[in-house]
Amino acid sequence: MSIVRPSAIPNEPGVYRFFDDKQTVIYVGKAKNLRSRVSSYFAGELHPRTSSMIRAAATVDWTIVKSDTEAFALEYSWIKEFEPRFNVKYRDDKSYPFLAVTLGEEFPRAQVVRGQRKKNTKYFGPFSQAWAIRETLDQLLRVFPVRTCSNSTFKSAKQADRACLLGYIDRCSAPCVGRVSAQEHRAIVDDFCSFMSGNTGAYVRSISEQMQSAVEELNYEKAARLRDDLAALTKVMEQNSVVLEPGTDADLIAVHADELEAAVQVFYVRDGRIRGKRGWVTERVEDISNAELMTHFLRQIYDPTGIIDTPREVLVDVKPADLELLETWLSSLKGSRVQVRTPVRGDKAALISTVQANAAHTLLQHRLRRSSDLTSRSAALKQLQDSLGFEESFLRIECIDISHLQGTSAVGSLVVFEDGLPKKSAYRRFTIKTVESSDDVASIKEVVRRRFEHPDDSRTFAYEPGLLVVDGGKPQVNAARSVLNELGLVHIPVIGLAKRLEEVWLPEQDFPVILSRGSEGLYLLQRIRDEAHRFAIAFHRASRSKSLTASQLDQVPGLGEVKRASLMKALKSVRKISQASVEQLSAVDGIGPKLAETIFEHFQALRVNGGAPTGVNVTTGEIIEP
Repeated sequence: MSIVRPSAIPNEPGVYRFFDDKQTVIYVGKAKNLRSRVSSYFAGELHPRTSSMIRAAATVDWTIVKSDTEAFALEYSWIKEFEPRFNVKYRDDKSYPFLAVTLGEEFPRAQVVRGQRKKNTKYFGPFSQAWAIRETLDQLLRVFPVRTCSNSTFKSAKQADRACLLGYIDRCSAPCVGRVSAQEHRAIVDDFCSFMSGNTGAYVRSISEQMQSAVEELNYEKAARLRDDLAALTKVMEQNSVVLEPGTDADLIAVHADELEAAVQVFYVRDGRIRGKRGWVTERVEDISNAELMTHFLRQIYDPTGIIDTPREVLVDVKPADLELLETWLSSLKGSRVQVRTPVRGDKAALISTVQANAAHTLLQHRLRRSSDLTSRSAALKQLQDSLGFEESFLRIECIDISHLQGTSAVGSLVVFEDGLPKKSAYRRFTIKTVESSDDVASIKEVVRRRFEHPDDSRTFAYEPGLLVVDGGKPQVNAARSVLNELGLVHIPVIGLAKRLEEVWLPEQDFPVILSRGSEGLYLLQRIRDEAHRFAIAFHRASRSKSLTASQLDQVPGLGEVKRASLMKALKSVRKISQASVEQLSAVDGIGPKLAETIFEHFQALRVNGGAPTGVNVTTGEIIEP
């Protein structure tokens, strides 16, 4: 895109838009200082997501506004209007059903709905399943017999002057045939909405008192009917457990994200009860923090054209960016003050932890569905083949990763994926033998050579991979390629996946291949690379733990494992053992005078030669430095 001169950009607050070569809006953003924000896109190293947006952009324009509040509102309006592909947008896993009451009609009705909000309609939910709403409604119609029929059914019954089945079984007050007036039916509807809003105590007490009065009057038939009504209300109330203090009106929202995707979970709490929950997964298109993600989600969750009511309190696990602007905007939607905060203690903090756990589980389930889906795996393998320009598909992919701690305890791992799924029985570990420093390139060469030099020694290694992946960039890829060429395996393709920018490197290429960040192919490569890294880290930790147990005591002639343990138990550390006298050493159980003299002379020799003992405190795990 053409470079924008910083001097041409104003310093005022405003909203900017990036356009592609077809003049389609691809990104909308806001800034307190337009010059500073827009100029940042053309200076320094950009995140790969931001870089891909800049490469796709052809022009940029901006609109000056008076305040941050106006910029906040205009940005939201333009995102809704243009739906830019580089702005974060959530997509629901599914459409959630609500229980709606059409208060705008002369005879309001209760119904199950999905989709956009309509005027003069009160909504309850969302519910996880439509059957859950119908079950709740069926219970409540015993006590609040509101109309549930469609307009056409209502007109037909009114013209025929004959109530439908629900009217005959007393699950509808039958206003269609004049059994109740419009005012009486409205009163039933108001009571129904009041109960669904959480005001349950008054109705339970009223029915209980009526039932007691009927018993006292010996009207057992009425008492039995009221008993069943009370049981129906109790069942509905039990379906919504009390989690917070009565009167609490809040939504609890948590975000769990990785580099590519983010899962959002919302719990709707009304009058202290969980009335519904909602969860979805979205792609992380923009290079933004979790705080900015939270702001984007809140603005989309409480879309004025949506179906969700704005509560008095919004509890989040991450403090959103632009908090004051966000609270002002939400308050304007509700018509009263809305507070957004992060609870740190008490019942609300405990519940937000539960919401976080649900968000993490949602993202995990999404990954599992994606990785286990045969169509997705096939698409991933085909995308890799096409994007990298190879003629054959990769039925078997092997990945190598190196792990070490400042050059010590270096190990390598090899993981195998067949048809896009891990084959753990074919995983292998390698202890690096020929490389002493933290040289990843040399370590890659050693592991590749040991993997392919003697394939007949192992039934597992008898199968060549369709693709070899190494964790790293250009140097690591060229190293692996050189070893394969030496071994005559020029037909095995090699690529590297550099974690910092998630770019794919091919041998002898000056520039990497950039896969679409939402592609199934990149997702598969990341899974394979992350699995190799996990496997290598686990082996490295085990190797390092084993090496740390070794100390100068291992070099003392005649000092076995049992006697070493006795010394450590008595004197607590290698340092104290090295400083002990022959008499102190002899006092340890199992250490005789001759062995004590040997131990003493060993540490004396170390000090004379400039050495010092090192080891590990077996009680605390502390590494004893010289």
